[in-house]
Amino acid sequence: MNYEKFATIAPTDYAGALKRESFMDFGIKALWQPIPRISGPAYTVEMAPGDNLMLHAAIYDAPVGSVIVAKANSMDFAVVGGNVCAIAQKRGIAGLVIDGLIRDIKEVREASFPVFARGVIPMPGIKKEVLPLNTPITCGGINVNSGDIIVADEEGIAVIPKDNAQAIYTQAKNKADKEASLSLDEWEANHYKIVQKHLNKQ
Repeated sequence: MNYEKFATIAPTDYAGALKRESFMDFGIKALWQPIPRISGPAYTVEMAPGDNLMLHAAIYDAPVGSVIVAKANSMDFAVVGGNVCAIAQKRGIAGLVIDGLIRDIKEVREASFPVFARGVIPMPGIKKEVLPLNTPITCGGINVNSGDIIVADEEGIAVIPKDNAQAIYTQAKNKADKEASLSLDEWEANHYKIVQKHLNKQ
């Protein structure tokens, strides 16, 4: 599958084709700007609280083009820093989506490596607990399965179920293309009709 095509339209364009439970909560956000939009199959990671071992293992195991999606289970320690992000970038990882904290944001920003997380903290985690990789997790308040397609940018993070990803992409792309073909005046005219229709129902 051509995963890069999913980034040709924004998470906002997928909002009509997906339900609310396909979008992570707003607390997981781009940690530097302007961040590029990324897309790729999810490689999922669950970590023990305060322990970053499995995320560090994942950067060597995830296929090129993957978006590593990780659940830290702690807001007290950073699970990744500048060197690990640099290695992930070198190995062809498209980006990181972390329900947790990172550190060395200056290094990450200067390397232009896409990272979406809840924030930054100086204190690193430990490496002790071994857990399975690439299993279903909860990240940003929603379920994420290995292979689901992630589309992330400054607007938010969409998780497209892998089993019907092509149909969702086609629906979202058709709508986005239709709206892009309209002038603002045409869009306004349609919008006005919709608003009046709903007002007249009252």
